[in-house]
Amino acid sequence: MELRFVPPDLRRLDELSAEVATCTLFEDDWPMTGLAGLLDWRLAGRLSALGRRGYLTGASGEVMLVPGRPRVPFEKVVLLGLGRREAFDDGACSRALERIGDVLEGLKVRRAVVELPGRADGTIAPERATELLLQGVGKSKEHDAWWLVEDERAEQAVTARARDDQRRRRI
Repeated sequence: MELRFVPPDLRRLDELSAEVATCTLFEDDWPMTGLAGLLDWRLAGRLSALGRRGYLTGASGEVMLVPGRPRVPFEKVVLLGLGRREAFDDGACSRALERIGDVLEGLKVRRAVVELPGRADGTIAPERATELLLQGVGKSKEHDAWWLVEDERAEQAVTARARDDQRRRRI
């Protein structure tokens, strides 16, 4: 799987040729933040309305598929619940990443925009989230490319960590 980066900016997201956007939310994260918040704005509050009606709660393991087009450039938007923020740890992040990989494989998606679990508000460091991603679903042949939604500072941190890991493996 090839990892690319895109900043959390609607104009930059509009330029991508991904099939699906995947974002996560905590049970206690209302109003939505991160990619979910951006997409909710573009979808005219459709995601918030689902939350108000009780269809979207952010409960751990919850998965909701919402049509994206024509308001966003993605055919589908996948939302994954992370449960309560205080219960989020490396194990919860790994399980969420595995669930994201399974959902995308089930949908036969090869190119996706993915906001890593816990990254919308910095609950987990970008380097750690990416490390867990690569340990869990990074070697899957089912995915061609994932664009990780990260700002430039996080992208640089992840890239530097990857270079360090490559150097250590060569030694």
